[in-house]
Amino acid sequence: MQMTMQSEALYNLTDVWKTYVVGGSLVHALRGVNLVVKKEEFLSIMGPSGSGKSTLLMILGLLTSPTRGRVEFLSRDISSLSDREATEMRRRTIGFVFQTYNLIPWLTAAENVEIAMAIAGYPQSLRKKRVKELLDSVGLGHRMNHKPMELSGGEQQRVAIARALANDPAVILADEPTGNLSTEQGEEIVGLLRSLREKGKTIVMVTHNPAMAEKADRIVRIRDGVIEEGYA
Repeated sequence: MQMTMQSEALYNLTDVWKTYVVGGSLVHALRGVNLVVKKEEFLSIMGPSGSGKSTLLMILGLLTSPTRGRVEFLSRDISSLSDREATEMRRRTIGFVFQTYNLIPWLTAAENVEIAMAIAGYPQSLRKKRVKELLDSVGLGHRMNHKPMELSGGEQQRVAIARALANDPAVILADEPTGNLSTEQGEEIVGLLRSLREKGKTIVMVTHNPAMAEKADRIVRIRDGVIEEGYA
């Protein structure tokens, strides 16, 4: 599926700032960010440590609110949602993938995915079938009864992606999803993310790895809380 600039915006950020107070001083993690993320786009965000990319991802994930500025998601202003409203919207519309997988070690792959469905309010009577479908979709249907320590790093990240899909999200936010993987495993994970984009998902991936970033449709570079010119 070819993304076009006429595609509808999933996110629209206008003059977004995020400021923290650290040791009595103001630290501007984001400084006037303007950014549009299109529906069905695979976007990579790159930048050095401390550049603001993780803060930007947290704002996209409704995990924190901007200090000032406007954030629209699914055509709704989410800049000042209450904690309850943000939690409910996040539960229904966003999937997260992390560098460290964050799987529950004493649960099987299937149980890790199913618990995410329970949190998302998926009917219990339909969960088993849906779990199998999701793990099949990431190539792990044959490993669904294995616990995380019985899986390779790449397989654990595939389980994490299946879990992220449990609520049929509008967007998957991936924070350094290949950071703990070998090059071969990382390429497989990014290939899987690309396949999800081709099926209609929007993917936003933070990465330090230029080779992985280049597999996205577009790269945004951020430094000192500012998106570099030409990348918005």
